[in-house]
Amino acid sequence: MKPSRFRENLRLSLRWLAPGLGVKRWIGLVLAGVTLLGVGLAYYLLDFYRTAPETWWLPALSVASLRFLPRPLRVLIFGGIGVGIVAYGIWGLNRSLLRPFLRPGSQIVNELTQYNRRGRGPRIVVIGGGHGLSTLLRGLKAYTHNLTAVVTVADDGGSSGKLRETMGILPPGDIRNCLAALSNDEALMTQLFQYRFSGSDGLGGHSFGNLFISALSNITGSFEEAIAESGRVLSVHGRVLPSTLHDVKLVADMSLPHSAYEVRVEGESRIPAFAGRIRRVWLEPDNAPAFPPVIRALLAADVIVIGPGSLYTSILPNLLVADLVSAVRASRALKLFVCNVASQSGETDAFTCYDHLAALESHVGEGLIELVIANDCHEATLPENTTWVNIGDELSGDRRLYTADLLDREFPWRHDSVSLAQTIMDLYFERTGPMEN
Repeated sequence: MKPSRFRENLRLSLRWLAPGLGVKRWIGLVLAGVTLLGVGLAYYLLDFYRTAPETWWLPALSVASLRFLPRPLRVLIFGGIGVGIVAYGIWGLNRSLLRPFLRPGSQIVNELTQYNRRGRGPRIVVIGGGHGLSTLLRGLKAYTHNLTAVVTVADDGGSSGKLRETMGILPPGDIRNCLAALSNDEALMTQLFQYRFSGSDGLGGHSFGNLFISALSNITGSFEEAIAESGRVLSVHGRVLPSTLHDVKLVADMSLPHSAYEVRVEGESRIPAFAGRIRRVWLEPDNAPAFPPVIRALLAADVIVIGPGSLYTSILPNLLVADLVSAVRASRALKLFVCNVASQSGETDAFTCYDHLAALESHVGEGLIELVIANDCHEATLPENTTWVNIGDELSGDRRLYTADLLDREFPWRHDSVSLAQTIMDLYFERTGPMEN
């Protein structure tokens, strides 16, 4: 074995002694048991050796037992051999048991270290919806398992809207996206859960994930239990929770183009499609209580992240649940608002980052957000009818503003999940200090 390879293996072996892995106690217990067994066997053989009659095999046993060597040296030799055999056996056993669960090329100790580190990670609650929330969760799951995604149940379009209308269940669309993003096997689960049936029959237009959650709702008898069971099936670390279990509808007051008149538009899917500017949104009924586990998660959180996502149809419907936003205010967590990278046609056309923040505060009040995270890189080409979300003169110089290059070069209208998660964790560690390994 090459010296560098030997040093690398030695370094990895010594990492098993690092605190917090939870394996040293079991190794010590195994060694204690083997030692007691060896001592008992040694006493028996020694007693037999002293009392047995002289035969031809006793001298051979004397040589095999290294009796001709000093006792300390014999103890050291046999003890070292015994410990080495036990350690090698444990190592081989661990590799045999864990090999099916390891990614090719990964080391057991590295996987265990990362798993325990994420298990001790900060408690983060993310409030949003759509692809923006999924992107953020995809990045944050590398830092902590203590993730809670809070999503709206006001969706009434597409597959979710059909299931809501025909089966009377809450819309599972955003929940499906979040579960797929949090899955340990996201590459496969995303394709499976996001698979959409084609054709004009009864399944046409439905995604597999929506049907899966709907089926579990009927089997378990409750929507919240179906979400929990879906998370177990997908091996999800974290939780996805609806903001409320009540059947709520999103309603908006919208101004007509080149007119002072306002019209009322009902339905989350109809609001962005209406040719007008959104003035105000609210929920009907407006007194729907928050899902109790959401309140508990917010009050216990270390970080609360609002956004990214569709401002009026994904983010605000969560915050319009009165006791939910009250829990956000009461929480001692670091409260962040992640502004979108690009505008959304029919919803935030020509909006700046300041416009996003102003719209949010006009609905839920000021003083909710401690820091605003915004993208400052515009080196890409956006799709037609989409513009960059600039900072805005009103927000420039604001002490709450934090800017960074958060652009996904492949899909420039979205955040890069790794950069966004790293920025959030840096801001959290700046407040609390780095997390111990």
